[in-house]
Amino acid sequence: MKRMQKSIAVLGLVIFLLITISCAPGNKRWDEKAAGFWAGLWHGIICVITFVISLFTDSVHMYEVNNSGGWYNFGFLLGAAIALGGSGGGACRRKRKKTHKQKEWEEICTKVEDKVRKGIKDWVDEPEEKGVEESEEKKKEWEEIGRKVEEKIKRELRKWTEK
Repeated sequence: MKRMQKSIAVLGLVIFLLITISCAPGNKRWDEKAAGFWAGLWHGIICVITFVISLFTDSVHMYEVNNSGGWYNFGFLLGAAIALGGSGGGACRRKRKKTHKQKEWEEICTKVEDKVRKGIKDWVDEPEEKGVEESEEKKKEWEEIGRKVEEKIKRELRKWTEK
């Protein structure tokens, strides 16, 4: 079954490459008529493929020389931006406003951090007790606190994922 899937994938890739090459810049199709906007758009989308192919052959070019001018250039630029992912969306993502859930989680984290910080401060400021028995009690108390905190976090996560 896997062999069949691989052979279908290879066949599909070969067909895709043949179609791409037949519509690539530099073939005889564009000798009769100048390439326009739509041809520029397509050539921009396949620019990476045609660049790699143009390294090995002189009959395929990355850019059609016989074109209609500005509209072809605009289409090529737009197609290249689509193919290469040049939309600038990554820069916008960093500036997005925080969602309600993100604000809610920040508030929860701040509250938990404050409680833990207060508990640790109280524990550190506490005068040392006499005897080993009480330190064992403190250890058990902290284990119980840790277990309760973990359960609370799990409950909150379940509630949050169910929303």
